Amino acid sequence: MNRRLLLSAGVAIAAAVAGGYTFLGRKAPAPAAGPAGGGDPIADLMQLQLPDLAGASHSLAGWKGQPIVVNFWATWCAPCVREMPELDALQKKYPDIRFVGIGVDSAANIQKFVEKVQVSYPLWVIGAGAIDTLRKLGNPAGGLPFTIVFNADGSINRKILGEIQPDDLDKTLSGLKA
Repeated sequence: MNRRLLLSAGVAIAAAVAGGYTFLGRKAPAPAAGPAGGGDPIADLMQLQLPDLAGASHSLAGWKGQPIVVNFWATWCAPCVREMPELDALQKKYPDIRFVGIGVDSAANIQKFVEKVQVSYPLWVIGAGAIDTLRKLGNPAGGLPFTIVFNADGSINRKILGEIQPDDLDKTLSGLKA
């Protein structure tokens, strides 16, 4: 009973923090210059230029023809942090599938975070302005974590709102063709 109460309280606190961050995030400009936001949010995401932690710019379009797992996360999001080791293990299990963590946070916060928790896949920064991007991608609440699995042809295989279930995602990834 106490465990369930603690879990419920934790979820409520996380939702409140995410809601507040969403509200504040609307006022923050997006750090990355990307497409003007045409009619196709997937194409816009693929072309979006995002910096890594060293400041170098990248886009998902550079991985055209390969399956991709895109995980939107933040340092302040407990479920995001919990799933990172599992995503890292899946990335190592499926080396032909590209993984990227896109931080809905500041580069400084992510840099501090990776000093404690390291992953073998790249981390890019989209910043707090990403909430509108998440909504356009089919996440109406703009919640985190949010994971999108792309097939090699660039089509969406699956969207996962909330913490991944490693065994479930493993089944999805095992069916992807590189």
